[in-house]
Amino acid sequence: MGITLVYMTTSDKVEARAIGKVLIESNLAACVNIIDPMTSLYQWEGKLQDDQETILIAKTTREKIEDLKKKVVSIHSYDCPCILTFPVSDGHAPFMNWIKDQVGSGA
Repeated sequence: MGITLVYMTTSDKVEARAIGKVLIESNLAACVNIIDPMTSLYQWEGKLQDDQETILIAKTTREKIEDLKKKVVSIHSYDCPCILTFPVSDGHAPFMNWIKDQVGSGA
């Protein structure tokens, strides 16, 4: 059961908090971090966008990734939300075990 960080962006801090609470209450994430504000530059539908967004980072297990992604897509305000996963190769063992205990086995 590997630990994974999930990087997401949201429209604002209110949306980040709402998504974060759902992920924790659903046992899909042990913890979320919210970083606000963040400036995003990107092309969307042929136009350069220069927006303020909020970063949401969730700590979870590899087994919970698919359910987490489905949940985020179902409640996110964006048509194509940014959801990127990063496996954790090492870390403080007690903290990693706490993450595992919080989200369960995923079975």
